[in-house]
Amino acid sequence: MTAIVHHSSHRQAFLGGLLLAIVGAIFFSAKAIVAKLMYRYQVDAVMVITLRMIFAFPMFLVVAIWKARSEPPLARADYLRITVLGLMGYYLSSFLDFLGLQYISAGLERLILFLTPSFVMLIAFAFFKRRVGWIEWAALVVSYFGTVLVLLHDLNAGGSNVILGSVLVLGSAFTYSIYLISSGELVRRVGAIRLVAYAMCVSTVACVIQFFILRTPSELFVQAAGVYQLSLFNSVFCTVLPVFLTMVAVARIGAPTAAQAGLVGPVSTLFMGAALLDEPITGIQLTGTALVLSGIWLLSRKKI
Repeated sequence: MTAIVHHSSHRQAFLGGLLLAIVGAIFFSAKAIVAKLMYRYQVDAVMVITLRMIFAFPMFLVVAIWKARSEPPLARADYLRITVLGLMGYYLSSFLDFLGLQYISAGLERLILFLTPSFVMLIAFAFFKRRVGWIEWAALVVSYFGTVLVLLHDLNAGGSNVILGSVLVLGSAFTYSIYLISSGELVRRVGAIRLVAYAMCVSTVACVIQFFILRTPSELFVQAAGVYQLSLFNSVFCTVLPVFLTMVAVARIGAPTAAQAGLVGPVSTLFMGAALLDEPITGIQLTGTALVLSGIWLLSRKKI
């Protein structure tokens, strides 16, 4: 009886972590739609990511100070690892993604970002000797097949710089996968919330330094009202909320599973794109969406 209760408790914790990863991925994926809307105001990736981080910074700073005061100090090596993760996972990855979105469609960007779970699984297999079960492989194959159906029509909609944009977003997927797997090892010692708060503060500093190198400070105060409104939405709902949800999910279900669950996020932008960017929804896209959701269901059946 005790064993049954214990297994049921673990199953509920796993499904809860899976749900957190899915919700976080949906909010996080919305940043592509927000970026496309902001680009209509003739701003570039440097402005988009800088405003995003400036608006998000106070929320992360409050959490960072709270954690620093309420928990024991970290080892110097951990501070160094957090700094590297902040630069790679939230600064470099996000900047490459926003930069690539200037040259390719949101649909093609979503397709490329679907390589992230593959990178995570390969890194975990090669460097951490993690066994990849058949359910994880099956979930990945089903979800990728659905992704191709959902996004195939976007492959022919890229601009003249589609190769450049694709390479930039590919770099974003790779660097974020390194962040995910590395954070999965560090989060057990540091804690999910503390790690996110510290790493995002590092990322904000990097973004601001970059802005002052490439732009003049006055440019931050002369944008249209819509730019600031979208930036605020981007910071709260596409940055602060999803990164905390993702980190908690990684702590509960592991980085590879959390990354695979995130496959549902980019597909959700199919409907957001239709509502906000006037992108059409076809029967093939709906079929692909159903396949991606089937992949998530397969993950939920994973034995723990």
